Amino acid sequence: MRHLQNLQQLAVRAFSMTTRQMRNKVPENQRLFQEDNGLPVHIKGGTVDVLMYRFTMTITIAGTGYSLYSLLHACKPNK
Repeated sequence: MRHLQNLQQLAVRAFSMTTRQMRNKVPENQRLFQEDNGLPVHIKGGTVDVLMYRFTMTITIAGTGYSLYSLLHACKPNK
């Protein structure tokens, strides 16, 4: 029974220490994203956001093109 009490104290102590170490980054992000610099919201985060946006657009366009190709290929009559 004593082991369970020690385990409970250890768990409570571990959770209470991690909450003190975490820092609130919300005000920094709000300042960054509400800044009026003429950039769209999806690329205000910097280079990583721009790369992720371009990668997503590339995959979307390639997927759309492949879907259209597959539909056209499926519409051809068999010889």
